[in-house]
Amino acid sequence: MTMNEFKVAAVQMCSSDQLSDNLKTVTSQVQLAVSKGAQMVVLPENFALMAKHSEQLLSIAEVLGKGKVQCFLSELAKKYGCWIVAGSMPIKSTLEDKVYATCLVYNESGKQESYYHKIHLFDVDLADNKGRYRESDTFVAGIEPVVVETPFGIMGLSICYDLRFPELYRALLQQGAEFFVAPSAFTEVTGEAHWALLCRTRAVENTCYLIAANQGGLHNNGRSTYGHSMIVDPWGNVLSELDVSEGMIISTLEKSKLNKVRKSLPAIQHRRLPITRN
Repeated sequence: MTMNEFKVAAVQMCSSDQLSDNLKTVTSQVQLAVSKGAQMVVLPENFALMAKHSEQLLSIAEVLGKGKVQCFLSELAKKYGCWIVAGSMPIKSTLEDKVYATCLVYNESGKQESYYHKIHLFDVDLADNKGRYRESDTFVAGIEPVVVETPFGIMGLSICYDLRFPELYRALLQQGAEFFVAPSAFTEVTGEAHWALLCRTRAVENTCYLIAANQGGLHNNGRSTYGHSMIVDPWGNVLSELDVSEGMIISTLEKSKLNKVRKSLPAIQHRRLPITRN
């Protein structure tokens, strides 16, 4: 049986290349979120490390279910009695020089409930201070959409660049998703142009809540991220939003509102074209 409403927090960070500093920030933000009533805390992509180079990223990669960072997350969830959606961190693959960008989900007892390997990799060229982005040089793409049963409803997992691929969210909806999480590290350039548009669109077209926790600011690896973490309701209203600074937002997600929108505008029941997968 699911709760009728619950509070969720989205944490915004400006992660550095110092693991210990980033984990201290995570601890303080989770503590603050729970003190304000949050039952689930969503961390951004690259919460543990904004690496200066691929070797540094690979150096903190862990085997799924083991390692310092995963132990830290488990203990943090248990200590504060909240669910933690840990944005993304590098998890080892079968390839020695490549990892998965993995979103990890912990319940209030500290158990690792599920995980999702990022499917869509950010291989683009932008007019910003970094210019060339090639996630496929370091990461292996995941292949499976993932939903997680929570006390609050069915949660669909996604990461950052996934926001540009509506078919993923349709697949999550087909599996019963009632809310999405989108931990991200959207660049300043693409964020200014498309972040709010994409977040609101994914929520509206699927009549789902969306919790988008972003990185924000100038990182010490020279990368600039957009910030503006937001929580969006199924009607496309932005319930809460940050600017570019570190911090967190918190909102109450209501099952009654979700059901009301889906009943009054049942677009997901009016679909005519099937979702096909290669």
